[in-house]
Amino acid sequence: MKRSSGILMPMSSLPSNYGIGTMGKAAYDFVDFLKASGQKYWQLLPLVPTGFGDSPYSSVSTFAGNPYFIDLDTLVEEGLLDKSELEGIDWGSDPSFVDYGKIYSNRYKVLRLAYNRGREKYPEELKHFQEANQGWLENYALFIALKQHFDMKSWMDWPDEEIRLHRKDALTKYRALLSEEVDFYIFIQYLFYKQWGALRDYAHKNGVQFIGDVPIYVALDSADVWSEPEFFMLDEKNVPKEVAGVPPDAFTDDGQLWGNPLYNWDAMKQDGYGWWIRRIDGAKKLYDTIRIDHFRGFESYWAVPAGEATAKNGSWKKGPGMGLVGVLTSWFSDLSFIAEDLGYITPEVKALLADSGLPGMKILQFAFDAHGESDYLPHLCCPDSVCYVGTHDNDTVKGWLETSDSEDLEFAEKYMHITEDEGWCWGFIRTGMATPSKLFIAQMQDILELPASARINTPGTNTGNWQWRMLPDALSGELADKLFSYTETFRRI
Repeated sequence: MKRSSGILMPMSSLPSNYGIGTMGKAAYDFVDFLKASGQKYWQLLPLVPTGFGDSPYSSVSTFAGNPYFIDLDTLVEEGLLDKSELEGIDWGSDPSFVDYGKIYSNRYKVLRLAYNRGREKYPEELKHFQEANQGWLENYALFIALKQHFDMKSWMDWPDEEIRLHRKDALTKYRALLSEEVDFYIFIQYLFYKQWGALRDYAHKNGVQFIGDVPIYVALDSADVWSEPEFFMLDEKNVPKEVAGVPPDAFTDDGQLWGNPLYNWDAMKQDGYGWWIRRIDGAKKLYDTIRIDHFRGFESYWAVPAGEATAKNGSWKKGPGMGLVGVLTSWFSDLSFIAEDLGYITPEVKALLADSGLPGMKILQFAFDAHGESDYLPHLCCPDSVCYVGTHDNDTVKGWLETSDSEDLEFAEKYMHITEDEGWCWGFIRTGMATPSKLFIAQMQDILELPASARINTPGTNTGNWQWRMLPDALSGELADKLFSYTETFRRI
Protein backbone atom coordinates (compact mmCIF):
# COMPACT_ATOMS: atom_id res chain seq x y z
CA MET A 1 0.00 0.00 0.00
CA LYS A 2 1.43 3.36 -1.04
CA ARG A 3 1.19 6.47 1.10
CA SER A 4 -2.36 7.68 0.52
CA SER A 5 -5.60 8.78 2.13
CA GLY A 6 -9.35 8.34 1.91
CA ILE A 7 -12.75 9.11 3.37
CA LEU A 8 -15.07 7.00 5.51
CA MET A 9 -18.56 7.59 4.12
CA PRO A 10 -21.44 5.10 4.48
CA MET A 11 -23.45 4.44 1.32
CA SER A 12 -26.60 5.10 3.35
CA SER A 13 -25.35 8.61 4.15
CA LEU A 14 -25.30 9.87 0.56
CA PRO A 15 -28.06 12.29 -0.46
CA SER A 16 -30.92 11.06 -2.65
CA ASN A 17 -34.59 11.72 -3.28
CA TYR A 18 -35.61 8.38 -1.78
CA GLY A 19 -34.74 8.63 1.91
CA ILE A 20 -31.36 6.89 1.88
CA GLY A 21 -28.14 6.92 -0.09
CA THR A 22 -28.00 4.73 -3.18
CA MET A 23 -25.65 3.66 -5.97
CA GLY A 24 -26.96 6.46 -8.13
CA LYS A 25 -25.79 9.92 -9.17
CA ALA A 26 -24.71 11.00 -5.67
CA ALA A 27 -22.39 7.98 -5.44
CA TYR A 28 -20.77 8.88 -8.76
CA ASP A 29 -20.52 12.51 -7.62
CA PHE A 30 -18.79 11.33 -4.46
CA VAL A 31 -16.24 9.40 -6.52
CA ASP A 32 -15.64 12.62 -8.47
CA PHE A 33 -15.12 14.47 -5.17
CA LEU A 34 -12.63 11.83 -3.99
CA LYS A 35 -10.68 12.16 -7.21
CA ALA A 36 -10.71 15.96 -7.14
CA SER A 37 -9.53 16.03 -3.52
CA GLY A 38 -6.70 13.57 -4.12
CA GLN A 39 -8.23 10.67 -2.18
CA LYS A 40 -7.52 7.09 -3.23
CA TYR A 41 -9.97 5.23 -0.99
CA TRP A 42 -13.67 5.26 -0.20
CA GLN A 43 -14.24 3.33 3.00
CA LEU A 44 -17.75 1.94 3.42
CA LEU A 45 -19.69 0.19 6.12
CA PRO A 46 -20.92 -3.30 5.18
CA LEU A 47 -23.16 -3.18 2.09
CA VAL A 48 -25.33 -6.04 3.35
CA PRO A 49 -29.06 -5.78 4.22
CA THR A 50 -29.47 -4.13 7.61
CA GLY A 51 -30.90 -6.16 10.45
CA PHE A 52 -31.71 -5.58 14.11
CA GLY A 53 -31.51 -1.89 15.00
CA ASP A 54 -30.90 -1.12 11.31
CA SER A 55 -27.28 -2.14 11.83
CA PRO A 56 -25.15 -3.26 8.87
CA TYR A 57 -23.24 -5.36 11.41
CA SER A 58 -26.32 -7.51 12.05
CA SER A 59 -27.50 -8.76 8.68
CA VAL A 60 -29.64 -11.60 7.37
CA SER A 61 -26.80 -12.49 4.99
CA THR A 62 -23.06 -12.00 4.79
CA PHE A 63 -23.23 -12.20 0.97
CA ALA A 64 -26.36 -10.29 -0.08
CA GLY A 65 -26.42 -6.62 -1.05
CA ASN A 66 -28.73 -4.13 0.62
CA PRO A 67 -31.85 -3.57 -1.56
CA TYR A 68 -32.14 -0.05 -0.12
CA PHE A 69 -28.98 0.92 -2.03
CA ILE A 70 -30.46 0.05 -5.45
CA ASP A 71 -30.89 3.36 -7.26
CA LEU A 72 -34.47 3.91 -8.38
CA ASP A 73 -33.65 6.59 -10.95
CA THR A 74 -31.40 4.09 -12.70
CA LEU A 75 -34.32 1.66 -12.83
CA VAL A 76 -36.41 4.41 -14.44
CA GLU A 77 -33.69 4.91 -17.06
CA GLU A 78 -33.75 1.16 -17.78
CA GLY A 79 -37.52 1.16 -18.22
CA LEU A 80 -38.14 -1.00 -15.15
CA LEU A 81 -39.99 1.81 -13.36
CA ASP A 82 -42.02 4.81 -14.44
CA LYS A 83 -41.08 8.11 -12.81
CA SER A 84 -44.71 8.70 -11.88
CA GLU A 85 -44.64 5.55 -9.73
CA LEU A 86 -42.09 7.20 -7.45
CA GLU A 87 -44.09 10.36 -6.89
CA GLY A 88 -46.07 10.87 -3.73
CA ILE A 89 -44.24 8.16 -1.76
CA ASP A 90 -43.21 9.19 1.76
CA TRP A 91 -39.52 8.29 2.08
CA GLY A 92 -39.05 10.60 5.07
CA SER A 93 -39.16 14.38 5.33
CA ASP A 94 -35.69 15.09 6.76
CA PRO A 95 -32.86 15.00 4.17
CA SER A 96 -30.25 14.67 6.97
CA PHE A 97 -31.88 11.58 8.48
CA VAL A 98 -32.68 8.02 7.34
CA ASP A 99 -36.21 6.96 8.32
CA TYR A 100 -35.79 3.20 8.09
CA GLY A 101 -39.41 2.49 8.97
CA LYS A 102 -40.75 4.40 5.97
CA ILE A 103 -38.17 2.93 3.63
CA TYR A 104 -39.01 -0.60 4.81
CA SER A 105 -42.70 0.05 4.19
CA ASN A 106 -42.28 1.48 0.68
CA ARG A 107 -39.06 0.30 -0.95
CA TYR A 108 -40.10 -3.29 -1.66
CA LYS A 109 -43.40 -2.21 -3.21
CA VAL A 110 -41.45 -0.25 -5.81
CA LEU A 111 -38.91 -3.02 -6.38
CA ARG A 112 -41.73 -5.46 -7.07
CA LEU A 113 -42.88 -3.24 -9.91
CA ALA A 114 -39.35 -3.39 -11.33
CA TYR A 115 -39.31 -7.17 -10.91
CA ASN A 116 -42.60 -7.62 -12.75
CA ARG A 117 -41.21 -5.71 -15.73
CA GLY A 118 -37.64 -6.96 -15.60
CA ARG A 119 -37.96 -10.68 -14.87
CA GLU A 120 -38.14 -11.51 -18.58
CA LYS A 121 -35.95 -8.67 -19.83
CA TYR A 122 -32.54 -10.02 -18.81
CA PRO A 123 -32.78 -13.83 -19.01
CA GLU A 124 -29.15 -14.51 -19.95
CA GLU A 125 -27.73 -12.01 -17.46
CA LEU A 126 -29.93 -13.45 -14.72
CA LYS A 127 -28.87 -16.98 -15.56
CA HIS A 128 -25.20 -16.03 -15.47
CA PHE A 129 -25.67 -14.18 -12.17
CA GLN A 130 -27.35 -17.19 -10.57
CA GLU A 131 -24.63 -19.54 -11.76
CA ALA A 132 -21.87 -17.25 -10.48
CA ASN A 133 -23.50 -16.96 -7.04
CA GLN A 134 -25.10 -20.35 -6.61
CA GLY A 135 -23.22 -20.99 -3.38
CA TRP A 136 -25.36 -18.51 -1.45
CA LEU A 137 -27.97 -16.84 -3.66
CA GLU A 138 -30.87 -19.31 -3.76
CA ASN A 139 -30.37 -20.20 -0.11
CA TYR A 140 -30.57 -16.52 0.84
CA ALA A 141 -33.62 -15.91 -1.36
CA LEU A 142 -35.43 -18.89 0.14
CA PHE A 143 -34.55 -17.73 3.65
CA ILE A 144 -36.06 -14.27 3.07
CA ALA A 145 -39.12 -15.80 1.39
CA LEU A 146 -39.56 -18.06 4.42
CA LYS A 147 -39.31 -15.12 6.81
CA GLN A 148 -42.06 -13.40 4.84
CA HIS A 149 -44.10 -16.59 4.91
CA PHE A 150 -43.72 -16.89 8.69
CA ASP A 151 -44.60 -13.24 9.46
CA MET A 152 -40.95 -12.09 9.66
CA LYS A 153 -40.25 -14.25 12.72
CA SER A 154 -36.72 -15.34 13.45
CA TRP A 155 -35.99 -18.74 11.91
CA MET A 156 -35.65 -20.12 15.45
CA ASP A 157 -39.37 -19.42 15.92
CA TRP A 158 -40.66 -20.90 12.67
CA PRO A 159 -43.52 -23.28 13.48
CA ASP A 160 -42.39 -25.94 11.00
CA GLU A 161 -39.57 -27.78 12.76
CA GLU A 162 -38.37 -29.47 9.58
CA ILE A 163 -37.65 -26.25 7.70
CA ARG A 164 -36.36 -24.60 10.86
CA LEU A 165 -33.73 -27.33 11.03
CA HIS A 166 -32.99 -27.04 7.30
CA ARG A 167 -34.11 -30.57 6.40
CA LYS A 168 -33.79 -31.61 2.75
CA ASP A 169 -37.42 -32.61 2.16
CA ALA A 170 -38.66 -29.37 3.74
CA LEU A 171 -36.34 -27.33 1.54
CA THR A 172 -37.77 -28.99 -1.57
CA LYS A 173 -41.32 -28.39 -0.36
CA TYR A 174 -40.88 -24.69 0.38
CA ARG A 175 -38.81 -23.97 -2.73
CA ALA A 176 -41.85 -25.08 -4.74
CA LEU A 177 -44.38 -23.32 -2.52
CA LEU A 178 -42.50 -19.99 -2.46
CA SER A 179 -40.93 -20.07 -5.92
CA GLU A 180 -42.35 -16.68 -6.94
CA GLU A 181 -40.95 -14.96 -3.85
CA VAL A 182 -37.60 -16.74 -4.25
CA ASP A 183 -37.35 -15.49 -7.83
CA PHE A 184 -38.15 -11.95 -6.68
CA TYR A 185 -35.34 -11.86 -4.11
CA ILE A 186 -32.90 -13.35 -6.62
CA PHE A 187 -33.81 -10.61 -9.09
CA ILE A 188 -33.29 -7.92 -6.44
CA GLN A 189 -29.76 -9.21 -5.81
CA TYR A 190 -29.13 -9.17 -9.55
CA LEU A 191 -30.09 -5.49 -9.63
CA PHE A 192 -27.86 -4.69 -6.66
CA TYR A 193 -24.77 -6.37 -8.06
CA LYS A 194 -25.37 -4.93 -11.52
CA GLN A 195 -25.45 -1.39 -10.13
CA TRP A 196 -22.52 -2.06 -7.79
CA GLY A 197 -20.41 -3.38 -10.66
CA ALA A 198 -21.04 -0.22 -12.68
CA LEU A 199 -20.16 2.05 -9.75
CA ARG A 200 -17.03 0.07 -8.91
CA ASP A 201 -15.85 0.19 -12.53
CA TYR A 202 -16.35 3.97 -12.55
CA ALA A 203 -14.42 4.36 -9.30
CA HIS A 204 -11.52 2.24 -10.55
CA LYS A 205 -11.32 4.25 -13.77
CA ASN A 206 -10.96 7.36 -11.62
CA GLY A 207 -8.27 5.92 -9.37
CA VAL A 208 -10.55 5.23 -6.39
CA GLN A 209 -10.69 1.91 -4.56
CA PHE A 210 -13.08 0.61 -1.91
CA ILE A 211 -12.37 -0.45 1.65
CA GLY A 212 -15.12 -2.54 3.19
CA ASP A 213 -15.78 -4.16 6.54
CA VAL A 214 -16.17 -7.87 7.14
CA PRO A 215 -17.67 -8.17 10.64
CA ILE A 216 -16.09 -11.04 12.52
CA TYR A 217 -19.51 -12.46 13.46
CA VAL A 218 -22.77 -12.99 11.60
CA ALA A 219 -26.27 -12.50 12.96
CA LEU A 220 -28.11 -15.43 14.54
CA ASP A 221 -31.22 -14.67 12.46
CA SER A 222 -29.41 -15.07 9.16
CA ALA A 223 -29.33 -17.38 6.19
CA ASP A 224 -25.72 -18.14 7.10
CA VAL A 225 -26.49 -19.70 10.50
CA TRP A 226 -29.80 -21.28 9.43
CA SER A 227 -28.23 -23.10 6.48
CA GLU A 228 -24.90 -24.15 8.03
CA PRO A 229 -25.52 -24.62 11.77
CA GLU A 230 -22.67 -27.12 12.04
CA PHE A 231 -20.19 -24.24 11.96
CA PHE A 232 -21.68 -22.51 15.01
CA MET A 233 -21.84 -23.32 18.72
CA LEU A 234 -25.47 -24.42 18.89
CA ASP A 235 -27.29 -27.17 20.79
CA GLU A 236 -29.24 -30.05 19.23
CA LYS A 237 -32.14 -27.70 18.50
CA ASN A 238 -29.79 -25.15 16.87
CA VAL A 239 -30.12 -22.74 19.80
CA PRO A 240 -26.95 -20.90 20.95
CA LYS A 241 -25.33 -21.90 24.19
CA GLU A 242 -23.16 -18.79 24.36
CA VAL A 243 -23.14 -15.55 22.37
CA ALA A 244 -20.61 -12.93 21.33
CA GLY A 245 -19.79 -9.60 22.87
CA VAL A 246 -16.97 -7.64 24.43
CA PRO A 247 -16.24 -6.96 28.11
CA PRO A 248 -16.70 -3.59 29.79
CA ASP A 249 -14.46 -0.94 28.22
CA ALA A 250 -14.13 2.78 27.57
CA PHE A 251 -17.41 2.77 25.64
CA THR A 252 -19.67 1.08 28.18
CA ASP A 253 -19.57 -0.21 31.79
CA ASP A 254 -21.69 -3.24 30.88
CA GLY A 255 -19.60 -4.26 27.89
CA GLN A 256 -21.35 -4.86 24.59
CA LEU A 257 -23.73 -7.81 24.30
CA TRP A 258 -23.77 -8.42 20.55
CA GLY A 259 -25.75 -11.66 20.75
CA ASN A 260 -24.17 -13.26 17.67
CA PRO A 261 -23.66 -17.03 17.74
CA LEU A 262 -20.07 -18.09 18.32
CA TYR A 263 -18.18 -20.20 15.82
CA ASN A 264 -17.46 -23.89 16.16
CA TRP A 265 -13.78 -23.37 15.41
CA ASP A 266 -13.00 -27.10 15.57
CA ALA A 267 -15.54 -27.85 12.83
CA MET A 268 -14.26 -24.94 10.74
CA LYS A 269 -10.69 -26.13 11.07
CA GLN A 270 -11.64 -29.66 10.00
CA ASP A 271 -13.28 -28.15 6.92
CA GLY A 272 -10.09 -26.25 6.07
CA TYR A 273 -11.81 -22.98 7.00
CA GLY A 274 -13.86 -23.29 3.82
CA TRP A 275 -16.70 -21.23 5.34
CA TRP A 276 -14.34 -18.29 5.81
CA ILE A 277 -12.78 -18.71 2.38
CA ARG A 278 -16.25 -18.50 0.81
CA ARG A 279 -17.06 -15.48 2.93
CA ILE A 280 -13.96 -13.51 1.96
CA ASP A 281 -14.44 -14.52 -1.67
CA GLY A 282 -17.90 -12.93 -1.49
CA ALA A 283 -16.49 -9.75 0.05
CA LYS A 284 -13.86 -9.63 -2.71
CA LYS A 285 -16.69 -9.04 -5.19
CA LEU A 286 -17.43 -5.80 -3.37
CA TYR A 287 -14.20 -4.41 -1.96
CA ASP A 288 -10.56 -3.93 -2.93
CA THR A 289 -9.32 -3.85 0.68
CA ILE A 290 -11.05 -5.69 3.51
CA ARG A 291 -11.06 -4.44 7.07
CA ILE A 292 -11.50 -7.41 9.41
CA ASP A 293 -13.71 -6.08 12.17
CA HIS A 294 -12.82 -7.20 15.73
CA PHE A 295 -9.59 -8.87 14.62
CA ARG A 296 -8.65 -9.56 18.22
CA GLY A 297 -11.43 -12.17 18.31
CA PHE A 298 -9.23 -14.41 16.17
CA GLU A 299 -6.78 -14.61 19.08
CA SER A 300 -9.35 -14.93 21.85
CA TYR A 301 -13.01 -13.96 22.09
CA TRP A 302 -15.50 -13.00 24.77
CA ALA A 303 -18.15 -15.69 25.27
CA VAL A 304 -21.31 -14.72 27.17
CA PRO A 305 -23.80 -17.34 28.44
CA ALA A 306 -27.03 -17.17 26.43
CA GLY A 307 -29.75 -15.31 28.32
CA GLU A 308 -27.50 -12.80 30.07
CA ALA A 309 -28.77 -9.22 30.10
CA THR A 310 -25.30 -7.70 29.72
CA ALA A 311 -21.84 -8.83 28.61
CA LYS A 312 -20.35 -8.56 32.11
CA ASN A 313 -20.43 -12.26 32.94
CA GLY A 314 -18.57 -13.59 29.92
CA SER A 315 -15.20 -15.26 29.71
CA TRP A 316 -12.25 -15.31 27.30
CA LYS A 317 -11.82 -18.32 25.03
CA LYS A 318 -9.09 -19.12 22.54
CA GLY A 319 -9.67 -18.34 18.87
CA PRO A 320 -8.11 -19.92 15.76
CA GLY A 321 -5.17 -17.49 15.57
CA MET A 322 -2.77 -17.82 12.66
CA GLY A 323 -4.42 -21.11 11.73
CA LEU A 324 -7.22 -19.08 10.13
CA VAL A 325 -5.44 -15.79 9.44
CA GLY A 326 -2.66 -17.57 7.55
CA VAL A 327 -5.18 -19.43 5.39
CA LEU A 328 -6.95 -16.19 4.44
CA THR A 329 -3.83 -14.14 3.68
CA SER A 330 -2.30 -16.92 1.59
CA TRP A 331 -5.53 -17.84 -0.21
CA PHE A 332 -6.26 -14.19 -1.02
CA SER A 333 -2.75 -12.97 -1.71
CA ASP A 334 -4.16 -10.46 -4.23
CA LEU A 335 -6.29 -8.75 -1.55
CA SER A 336 -5.25 -6.14 0.99
CA PHE A 337 -6.43 -6.55 4.58
CA ILE A 338 -6.66 -4.18 7.53
CA ALA A 339 -6.86 -5.58 11.06
CA GLU A 340 -9.26 -3.74 13.37
CA ASP A 341 -7.09 -4.25 16.45
CA LEU A 342 -9.04 -2.04 18.85
CA GLY A 343 -10.47 -2.81 22.27
CA TYR A 344 -8.80 -4.94 24.94
CA ILE A 345 -5.41 -5.66 23.37
CA THR A 346 -3.11 -8.16 25.05
CA PRO A 347 0.46 -9.17 24.21
CA GLU A 348 -1.01 -12.23 22.49
CA VAL A 349 -3.15 -10.06 20.21
CA LYS A 350 -0.14 -7.91 19.39
CA ALA A 351 1.83 -11.05 18.56
CA LEU A 352 -0.94 -12.28 16.24
CA LEU A 353 -1.01 -8.92 14.46
CA ALA A 354 2.76 -9.02 14.02
CA ASP A 355 2.67 -12.62 12.76
CA SER A 356 -0.12 -11.77 10.30
CA GLY A 357 1.80 -8.90 8.73
CA LEU A 358 -1.43 -6.90 8.50
CA PRO A 359 -1.63 -3.19 9.26
CA GLY A 360 -3.46 -2.28 12.45
CA MET A 361 -5.42 0.87 13.27
CA LYS A 362 -4.47 4.06 15.08
CA ILE A 363 -7.31 6.30 16.32
CA LEU A 364 -6.41 9.93 17.00
CA GLN A 365 -9.42 10.50 19.24
CA PHE A 366 -7.87 7.93 21.61
CA ALA A 367 -4.42 9.50 21.51
CA PHE A 368 -4.51 12.46 23.84
CA ASP A 369 -4.31 11.32 27.44
CA ALA A 370 -2.74 14.12 29.45
CA HIS A 371 -1.65 11.70 32.17
CA GLY A 372 -0.46 8.72 30.15
CA GLU A 373 1.37 7.58 27.02
CA SER A 374 -1.15 6.42 24.44
CA ASP A 375 -0.08 4.06 21.64
CA TYR A 376 -2.15 6.24 19.33
CA LEU A 377 -0.10 9.42 19.67
CA PRO A 378 0.66 10.58 16.13
CA HIS A 379 4.44 10.33 16.45
CA LEU A 380 4.06 6.69 17.52
CA CYS A 381 2.05 5.65 14.45
CA CYS A 382 4.14 3.14 12.51
CA PRO A 383 4.22 3.23 8.69
CA ASP A 384 2.49 -0.15 8.50
CA SER A 385 -0.75 1.12 10.02
CA VAL A 386 -3.94 2.95 9.11
CA CYS A 387 -4.54 6.21 10.95
CA TYR A 388 -8.11 7.42 11.57
CA VAL A 389 -9.38 10.58 13.19
CA GLY A 390 -12.24 8.35 14.34
CA THR A 391 -14.14 5.30 13.12
CA HIS A 392 -17.89 4.89 12.64
CA ASP A 393 -18.02 3.99 16.36
CA ASN A 394 -16.49 7.31 17.41
CA ASP A 395 -18.14 10.67 17.82
CA THR A 396 -17.45 13.48 15.40
CA VAL A 397 -14.55 15.73 16.36
CA LYS A 398 -16.98 18.41 17.51
CA GLY A 399 -18.81 15.83 19.61
CA TRP A 400 -15.49 14.63 21.03
CA LEU A 401 -14.69 18.18 22.10
CA GLU A 402 -17.91 18.33 24.13
CA THR A 403 -17.20 15.16 26.10
CA SER A 404 -13.43 15.15 26.57
CA ASP A 405 -11.58 16.00 29.76
CA SER A 406 -10.30 19.58 29.88
CA GLU A 407 -6.72 18.52 30.57
CA ASP A 408 -6.80 16.11 27.62
CA LEU A 409 -8.10 18.91 25.41
CA GLU A 410 -5.33 21.21 26.56
CA PHE A 411 -2.75 18.54 25.75
CA ALA A 412 -4.31 17.83 22.34
CA GLU A 413 -4.47 21.53 21.48
CA LYS A 414 -0.79 21.96 22.35
CA TYR A 415 0.30 18.77 20.58
CA MET A 416 -1.55 19.48 17.34
CA HIS A 417 -0.99 23.24 17.36
CA ILE A 418 -4.71 23.91 16.99
CA THR A 419 -5.46 27.45 15.88
CA GLU A 420 -8.74 29.32 15.78
CA ASP A 421 -8.33 29.92 12.06
CA GLU A 422 -7.91 26.25 11.18
CA GLY A 423 -10.19 24.80 13.85
CA TRP A 424 -10.22 21.41 15.54
CA CYS A 425 -11.66 19.33 12.69
CA TRP A 426 -9.05 20.34 10.16
CA GLY A 427 -6.38 20.33 12.85
CA PHE A 428 -7.13 16.64 13.39
CA ILE A 429 -7.10 16.03 9.63
CA ARG A 430 -3.74 17.79 9.26
CA THR A 431 -2.29 15.79 12.15
CA GLY A 432 -3.50 12.50 10.69
CA MET A 433 -2.21 13.38 7.25
CA ALA A 434 1.23 14.09 8.78
CA THR A 435 1.59 10.74 10.58
CA PRO A 436 3.98 8.05 9.28
CA SER A 437 0.95 5.77 8.67
CA LYS A 438 0.79 4.76 5.02
CA LEU A 439 -2.97 5.25 4.93
CA PHE A 440 -5.02 7.98 6.59
CA ILE A 441 -8.83 7.98 6.75
CA ALA A 442 -11.11 10.81 7.87
CA GLN A 443 -14.83 10.64 8.46
CA MET A 444 -16.80 12.77 6.03
CA GLN A 445 -18.56 14.42 8.97
CA ASP A 446 -15.26 15.85 10.20
CA ILE A 447 -14.34 17.16 6.75
CA LEU A 448 -17.72 18.93 6.83
CA GLU A 449 -17.10 20.03 10.46
CA LEU A 450 -20.41 18.60 11.68
CA PRO A 451 -21.60 18.31 15.31
CA ALA A 452 -22.32 15.24 17.42
CA SER A 453 -25.77 14.87 15.87
CA ALA A 454 -23.99 13.52 12.75
CA ARG A 455 -22.48 10.59 14.65
CA ILE A 456 -22.99 7.27 12.87
CA ASN A 457 -23.05 4.84 15.80
CA THR A 458 -22.82 4.79 19.58
CA PRO A 459 -21.61 1.34 20.67
CA GLY A 460 -23.77 -0.42 23.23
CA THR A 461 -26.98 1.26 22.03
CA ASN A 462 -29.64 -0.21 19.74
CA THR A 463 -31.52 2.91 18.65
CA GLY A 464 -30.69 6.20 16.97
CA ASN A 465 -27.77 4.85 14.96
CA TRP A 466 -26.87 4.54 11.24
CA GLN A 467 -29.14 7.49 10.37
CA TRP A 468 -26.94 10.46 9.42
CA ARG A 469 -27.14 11.72 5.82
CA MET A 470 -25.07 14.31 4.02
CA LEU A 471 -27.06 17.22 2.60
CA PRO A 472 -27.24 17.52 -1.22
CA ASP A 473 -25.20 20.72 -1.44
CA ALA A 474 -22.47 19.69 1.02
CA LEU A 475 -19.75 18.93 -1.54
CA SER A 476 -18.07 21.78 -3.39
CA GLY A 477 -15.04 22.46 -5.52
CA GLU A 478 -13.70 24.71 -2.76
CA LEU A 479 -13.89 21.88 -0.23
CA ALA A 480 -12.20 19.47 -2.64
CA ASP A 481 -9.41 21.97 -3.24
CA LYS A 482 -8.87 22.42 0.50
CA LEU A 483 -8.62 18.68 1.12
CA PHE A 484 -6.36 18.27 -1.91
CA SER A 485 -3.99 20.89 -0.48
CA TYR A 486 -3.65 19.00 2.81
CA THR A 487 -3.24 15.70 0.96
CA GLU A 488 -0.56 17.08 -1.34
CA THR A 489 1.33 18.81 1.47
CA PHE A 490 1.79 15.54 3.32
CA ARG A 491 2.69 13.59 0.18
CA ARG A 492 -0.41 11.42 0.02
CA ILE A 493 -1.20 12.19 -3.63
